Amino acid sequence: MSEPLIGQMRILICNDDGIDAKGLYLLEKIARTFSDDVWVVAPETEQSGASHSLTLHRPLRLRKRDKRHYTIDGTPTDCVLLAINRLLRDQKPDLVLAGINKGGNLGEDVHYSGTVAAAMEGTLLGVRAMALSQVFTPHRPVRWDTAELFVPGLLRTVMGRQWDQNVLLNINFPDVDPESVRGVAVVHQGKRKLGDHLEERVDPRGRPYIWISGQRQEDRQRPGTDLEAIYRGAITVTPLVVDLTHVPTMEALRKAFHDFHEPLLRE
Repeated sequence: MSEPLIGQMRILICNDDGIDAKGLYLLEKIARTFSDDVWVVAPETEQSGASHSLTLHRPLRLRKRDKRHYTIDGTPTDCVLLAINRLLRDQKPDLVLAGINKGGNLGEDVHYSGTVAAAMEGTLLGVRAMALSQVFTPHRPVRWDTAELFVPGLLRTVMGRQWDQNVLLNINFPDVDPESVRGVAVVHQGKRKLGDHLEERVDPRGRPYIWISGQRQEDRQRPGTDLEAIYRGAITVTPLVVDLTHVPTMEALRKAFHDFHEPLLRE
């Protein structure tokens, strides 16, 4: 089956920053330059760090704001699942766009990110998907103009090409002005661990509590990774695969267990 022309696509937009986020507004604005059939289904409130979680222990509320804008009192994964399997079940979207996230999704961030999870859910449901994030520095203005300028060209480039149904694209924009962007780097996921630093404090009633800090340990020097590229000012594109199977280890274990059934039976 041939892919729909860009102008004929049905596009679903979601995020993890919530329905009123600036990045979501910008992404919808860009998407509407490609298609008139754009739908927004996003969480009512911020869901950063929600990862690929589903709401299973309470009912979900799908609320209509207008003809093509809906909110859900759940996670980004809930939003994409309900949008594709319920709201748009008569005609599935051709593309899921998640973002534009306020903050990068680099390195191991992809395992925690609700933005990446929304794109992953689209991929699992058979729809091509991309996660888009704008890196920023705390206490400084977010350079939304960088993402806004480059997203259209990136969409045209990648939508004109095929990629495996098991793959989603994770795209990050550097914290530099548009004129300082140093090209597009197609790179590996780097190494950055979130949550190793814990802040222990005491509330006004004397009860202890803990904040999981946003401080990160990261390797910005390893060439060919998203972290190295983003900090030298490049836009990063990383294809992420949904199948987490590590094939070399699988093959090694097959050899190790080839004759294992006989001693196991003797025991």
